[in-house]
Amino acid sequence: MRRTLLTVAVSATALLTACTAAQQKQPADPAAPTPGTLRILASSELADMAPVLEEVRRDTGLTVRPTYMGTLDAVNLLAAGKADGRFDAVWLSSDDYLRLRPEVARKVVSETPIMSSPVAIGVRTATVKALGWKPADVTWSQVEQAVQNGRLTYGMTDPARSNSGFSTLVSVASALSGAQSALTDADVAKARPRLKEFFKGQQLTSGSSGWLATAYQRRGNVDALLNYESVLKGIPGLTVIRPKDGVVTADYPLSSLAATDTTAREDVRRLAEALRTPKIQREITRRTHRRPVIPSVPPAAGLDTTRRRELPFPGSRSVADGLLDSYENELRRPSRTVYVLDTSGSMRGDRLDRLKKALGDLTADFREREEVTLMPFGSGVKSVRTHVVDPADPDTGLDGIRKDTGALSADGDTAIYTSLEKAYERLGTDPDTFTSIVLMTDGENTTGAKAAEFDAFYRGLGTGQREIPVFPILFGDSDRGELAHIADLTGGRLFDAQKGSLDGAFEEIRGYQ
Repeated sequence: MRRTLLTVAVSATALLTACTAAQQKQPADPAAPTPGTLRILASSELADMAPVLEEVRRDTGLTVRPTYMGTLDAVNLLAAGKADGRFDAVWLSSDDYLRLRPEVARKVVSETPIMSSPVAIGVRTATVKALGWKPADVTWSQVEQAVQNGRLTYGMTDPARSNSGFSTLVSVASALSGAQSALTDADVAKARPRLKEFFKGQQLTSGSSGWLATAYQRRGNVDALLNYESVLKGIPGLTVIRPKDGVVTADYPLSSLAATDTTAREDVRRLAEALRTPKIQREITRRTHRRPVIPSVPPAAGLDTTRRRELPFPGSRSVADGLLDSYENELRRPSRTVYVLDTSGSMRGDRLDRLKKALGDLTADFREREEVTLMPFGSGVKSVRTHVVDPADPDTGLDGIRKDTGALSADGDTAIYTSLEKAYERLGTDPDTFTSIVLMTDGENTTGAKAAEFDAFYRGLGTGQREIPVFPILFGDSDRGELAHIADLTGGRLFDAQKGSLDGAFEEIRGYQ
């Protein structure tokens, strides 16, 4: 299967709805313009800028109304034309993706870097000592060797959805290939064997840096995180290392959209100017651990000022796509997921149709080597069907998923907890996969095991099984408190398809599988 960086098989409209609904403080309709207010499509990690933006509002009278989304998803939204008229500006961790497609690059103007943060490695301090590393001298090759020796495991975000994940992938590929300029197909091919060994050390994947940090702290048995320096500085117990042989750096450009009028562009210019004043630059680096772009403002205490080589971003879309495709389908650990699907009587009609469509559309996103188990339930588990996307014959597995999805029927009560127990029993443990459970229900538990019984069951599982998260989807008349408890108990995350779309919720979960 071919996975591309800038073409994702998902409705851009559904994705915008899902991501906006997930942000509790976001407006219901970002399309409505308001005088003195800038509608900005922003990378999700910029949520930590809220206090700074409030200070800018007091200074300038400009209000920023952000809609947060993963950087790559935001690029897809722009490419689909779904941002036109809905936003005045984009504020992404990087505009490098835009430059890979000229027709998308033409949609933005007046790019102004606001701050920067390099890719880095946050390693448990005890692990640094055990490896005998001097943080200022560590190279990507040393990291690779520690992984090969079984002495280092790590987590990183999904490169298909997160700029931090893709920037990390580019950093590692550039360093291990020895590329002296922008990555080429030959560089990627040269680095592929070493990259395959490197990614054997990846134990955690995520669609967001926030969940990744929480999962890392919960697990306690992963040695390191690969992410932006600014994210890692906020996690206690880590020694933050910028590899000596170079990194990719995010520069967070604020960019007007070409479709806006002169008034909006002038307001974006004023906002960029305010964000680059020494006063605000000091606030940015103090609060977020990002680096100022104004030379007169020093980085916050604890940020190493030693210079590092800036590793080049791929110069063409084909190289970026090829690198991502290699990661998704060859380099990373394969995914193993059980979809626990409510097909009780209340799902009859439109709800079941929406479920079938969402799952049918999702098959375009399944990776090679991925194992997908469909476990529909009502009063109990109705069937268990497992399919593998075999690289030698992917269509057979995908067609099987579509056939089983199309055969789903609605009847019975709602046995949520009994069905989850069956999913855990089905999975067991497999350290060589990213394993998870997706729970979709449109109602409350009405039969079978109760919440307290499931809690006891979960706590009685072995350590490996307790590391399998459940990602519940809030849909129809399901109970937010009930599903939030399941997510919190198992270390998962709740996704909301009541305010957004079921398609968007399933797609967003892909970053965590």
